[in-house]
This record gives sequence, C-alpha cells and structure tokens, in this order.
Amino acid sequence: MSIPDHARANFQMLLRAAADGNLALMECTDSETGETRYVICAVGNDDVDYVFTPFGHLAEGNPFEAYRPAGSST
Repeated sequence: MSIPDHARANFQMLLRAAADGNLALMECTDSETGETRYVICAVGNDDVDYVFTPFGHLAEGNPFEAYRPAGSST
C-alpha cells in the first residue's frame, strides 16, 4: 500500500516546522467526542496573527496497543 501524496506533503510540512522550531503541543477538545486531546501543530504567522495547523493528536495510553501496521492481522 502506498502512502497518499497529501499525507506525504503534510509530513514534509511537519518536518520543516520541526526543523525551524515551529511546533506546538496544544490542548484541544475533540469536536466529535468532547474528550481532551493533545494536538501536535505547526505554528505559522500571517503577518497579523499566529496560525496553528493541526497534524494529529498524541495517543492516549500505550501507542503500541493503539496502532498496528496496515495489512497486519493482529
């Protein structure tokens, strides 16, 4: 399975933000569940305000239990 172009582009943006020191960890509320999430964001500036681009949230608990590679059965 190939990783889609949009995911690769977002990952490259995340790497650039990390290299430039422009990452933030923000406490947010999940819009569907209302649960608190800790979200990794790139920080930009549009000459007036800061702009936070969310990339994803940190896994709660043990991430090795939360995720498995695509195509694996267990």
